[in-house]
Amino acid sequence: MKEYKVIKLKLGFRNRLQNLEDILNQHAREGWQVLDLPQGWMAVVLERDKNR
Repeated sequence: MKEYKVIKLKLGFRNRLQNLEDILNQHAREGWQVLDLPQGWMAVVLERDKNR
């Protein structure tokens, strides 16, 4: 079974790519994978196995 998480991104105006990378790496360490990154980078949908 999968579980999902939606993160509303607050990247600021400086270092947007680095901030996005840091957020994704932080969640990847917790087992989350990016399912969708809609155009405009307003939110990220993550998924992982619930029984991990």
